[in-house]
Amino acid sequence: MAINLVSLVTQYLTPEMIGRIASALGFDRTPTQKAIIAAIPAILAAFSKVAAQPSGAQRLADVAKQQSSALDSFANMLGKGGQSSFIDQGSQLLSSLLGGRDQNALAQAVGKFAGLGQDGAGSLLGMLAPVVMGTIAQHQGTRPLDASGISSLLASQKDNIAAAMPAGFSNLLSGTGLLDALGGAARSATATGSEAARAAGTTGRAVADSGQRAAGAAAAASRNWLYWLIPILAIAAVLAYLFARPGEQGLLVGGVDIGKQVTDSISSLRTTLDGVTDVASARAALPKLQEVTAQIDRVDGMVGQLSTDQRKLLAGLVNPAMPALNQLFDKVLAIPGVAEVLRPAITVLRAKLAALVA
Repeated sequence: MAINLVSLVTQYLTPEMIGRIASALGFDRTPTQKAIIAAIPAILAAFSKVAAQPSGAQRLADVAKQQSSALDSFANMLGKGGQSSFIDQGSQLLSSLLGGRDQNALAQAVGKFAGLGQDGAGSLLGMLAPVVMGTIAQHQGTRPLDASGISSLLASQKDNIAAAMPAGFSNLLSGTGLLDALGGAARSATATGSEAARAAGTTGRAVADSGQRAAGAAAAASRNWLYWLIPILAIAAVLAYLFARPGEQGLLVGGVDIGKQVTDSISSLRTTLDGVTDVASARAALPKLQEVTAQIDRVDGMVGQLSTDQRKLLAGLVNPAMPALNQLFDKVLAIPGVAEVLRPAITVLRAKLAALVA
């Protein structure tokens, strides 16, 4: 089966471990989850850029050899403290590979995306960098950790890395050069993240034009005001109803009812999880879980355009469903052999659902 480095790292960073990371850094769990979702593919994209530079792949190979036991060290650190030393080592690792400019750009983008700030994101990146590099070293196994192997591995991951970028995050990295090594895959991810904003802008202009035309028509008919009064009042009542009751009429963004998309995604997720009874059904369910993840990504790309009240309505759709979903997640992962197939996808889904209402 084709390897996916993003999934391997995500599989290692279980929900329980993410909670411990948040506690160790003094962050809330939800923004920590959101930051990790963005940071993992971003670090891999940055390493891919390094691999494309002269002698860069060799430098990556040398660091990977040093981080071959990083996953064990990380687990021990979270259990016993000592995160400051681990973070410092990870920050130095990133600095030696990326340079200060790219390291700061990466921390700034992750911090802005998750609301942790640049310093907070820098600490998290310092914690995650050895984990990512340790996963690469572990994947190589008995194969030599040389420049050729590292270069080939990262080149094979371009599509996976780009696909794992959360909606809107690629735009924050645009212009930094950190996505250059991903080529067309990165451009596709950035374009997808911008699609919702362009649609909303087009709709907004159309609404404004319609309003101007309506105002002109009302002025032209002012001499016959009584004739127009009743339909105008009726239209005003309809508009007031629509805007005052967004929870019932739908959370519309750019003509898209994201409230319906969320409820449909949750319903599909429940149905899919209920159908998992063994390894075979888990493999059949994986594409459906990936479809739900993509749907949630599209919704997440439009959340920034919601008002405060609409965000509360969205949270009212997601939060009540989470206890039952978490029970389903745990039930499915407890089936023998299923965790190996579905844990990466379920971990990502849990984090994305939590981030959706952060």
